[in-house]
Amino acid sequence: MQGNGEDQANDDAARAAGFAAPFDRAEWFDLLTAHGFAGLGRIDARGAANGTAAWLPLRIETPGHLAGLTNWYSFAIRPLFSGGGDHAAALSALFHDLRAKATRLTFYPVRDEDRADIASALRDAGWWVNAAPAGDRHWLDLSEMDHDSWWESRPGALKNTVKRKAKKGVVDLALFTTFDADAWAAYETIYAASWKPEEGHPALLRAFAEAESARGTFRMGLAGIEHEPVAAQFWTVEDGTAFIHKLAHVEDSLKASPGTLLSAALFRHVIEVDGVKRVDFGTGNDGYKRDWMNRHEPLWRIEAFNPSRLAAWGPALKAFARSLLRKDP
Repeated sequence: MQGNGEDQANDDAARAAGFAAPFDRAEWFDLLTAHGFAGLGRIDARGAANGTAAWLPLRIETPGHLAGLTNWYSFAIRPLFSGGGDHAAALSALFHDLRAKATRLTFYPVRDEDRADIASALRDAGWWVNAAPAGDRHWLDLSEMDHDSWWESRPGALKNTVKRKAKKGVVDLALFTTFDADAWAAYETIYAASWKPEEGHPALLRAFAEAESARGTFRMGLAGIEHEPVAAQFWTVEDGTAFIHKLAHVEDSLKASPGTLLSAALFRHVIEVDGVKRVDFGTGNDGYKRDWMNRHEPLWRIEAFNPSRLAAWGPALKAFARSLLRKDP
């Protein structure tokens, strides 16, 4: 458990590193732990060097195998820092200390911009490291674009759909900036009737939504047809970025495009009202994400093996062999 001062330091460091995210806070890791995602136990790995401290929450996958504390709602895992600016040395110290505790480490999902720093610190600490692409990330970089400029850059088919369906007036839209129990119940009903598989952990998602509402970052949209909710989306906004967490719509409502209209309304709100400069669509390479976003990058799985432990050699050989096979034409 982190103290309030350290929480703030980590939040400030995350912003300095590029942008802060819900998954960079002690509260997120505490929430995962409370809802049973810490595996066989949680370890808060720490390291320090030259006035800088590094922190990385881990779970025990199996005895000797530690992994970043994440679940399917996590957009990314990365170390967090407080104090001075020597991140590389502090992270290397963290990973050096872990060699006394672990045979193997696994981190996923790791963003492209964090991969090199994590892999380098692991190697400096004496680990064998294998990094492989394992997934995709789509996001919107607005730069100097306002909402109308961004919308003009979108595919014609998307713009035409929004224009035609909005003109018909069949779909009613409602946006929420604080948690509403009735709206959330409607979301859960929509999700149950959607094309998606059964929700992984609805109690965790609700607790997360309530916590984000208390922080003032909660955004949610509902779309209805004849007063019946048929689409819902849960977003958050933080430090100039909007994060799209969950989408759902009822299958037989597709002709009215309620999900598309709802997305358009939420994009307009976060850009014009919240003033975001980035929108993160999370993990996954769903084709529809390309219609809304202008950036696409790989996500990475980083595996590290402790050469001082014989038990690491077999898994390491298999991991490196898989990487070699992927590189073959």
